[in-house]
Amino acid sequence: QLVESGGGLVQPGRSLRLSCAASGFTLDWYAIGWFRQAPGKERELVSCMRGDDGSTDYADSVQGRFTISRDNARGTVYLQMNSLKPEDTAVYYCTLDVISTIQRECAGRGFWGQGTQVTVSS
Repeated sequence: QLVESGGGLVQPGRSLRLSCAASGFTLDWYAIGWFRQAPGKERELVSCMRGDDGSTDYADSVQGRFTISRDNARGTVYLQMNSLKPEDTAVYYCTLDVISTIQRECAGRGFWGQGTQVTVSS
């Protein structure tokens, strides 16, 4: 089970930290992703972390502003979002895809959380 939290309404330029509690999962076995979807727009992969080696990727739109991290002891994944912009407004989802010899990406074909709303507005 994946449960996101930490969303809310925030002013432009401020920060939020999203959390994803991954109960029953060994995070080292998964590619851990944060996706987002805004109304009328396609779903976008914001960030991905490979659980086995910790390598990370970011969408160009958030590079340098967002940071993905995890706490294995707590079984929790985080997305630190700084310098938020109105265009970051979306529902944010945490995902897990099993890592294999042929699949190491956050494909969004595995487990999904229920999402948490982030609204950036003055």
